[in-house]
Amino acid sequence: MRDSRGAEFDEFVRTRSVALLRVAYLLTGDRHAAEDLLQEVLEQLYLRWRRVRSSPEAYARRALVNRSINRWRRRARRPEQALGDHDRVARDHADDVALRQAVVAALRDLPVRQRAAVVLRYLEDLPTADVAAALGCSEGTVKSHTSRGLARLRAALTGSSLVMSTVDMGSSR
Repeated sequence: MRDSRGAEFDEFVRTRSVALLRVAYLLTGDRHAAEDLLQEVLEQLYLRWRRVRSSPEAYARRALVNRSINRWRRRARRPEQALGDHDRVARDHADDVALRQAVVAALRDLPVRQRAAVVLRYLEDLPTADVAAALGCSEGTVKSHTSRGLARLRAALTGSSLVMSTVDMGSSR
């Protein structure tokens, strides 16, 4: 018979793991690395469930960001080199696939903290305060990282008419 911690945790994983996997993928740029990262965070979350069960998703997001940053530090090389060319998906001619590839490639080129701020703020649609809590910094720092990250994304995606005609980079936020 399972305890209540196991049942609550199972329900959390069932309902939120897809969204957390998307965040992990956008932070790492690689499906397998994202799955490994999420698995590590879920193990950590299970062990601390009684302390964090009031806000497990916020804890999980912050843990994802911290662990993804730590992976880059351990490797002691730039994220673009760590992702490598072997992780690139074969080019598909469908517009939505091409758009996704362009955006993910542009995200890969951002520094880790800027990428995390943009992913959490715009792709996860979190308020600035929640992003600041996840990154462990002030709201002003989140705004700065987000602004710089969006500027770099715009510059990287300017050459692609498909991307610019399809996506508004959230300048109204």
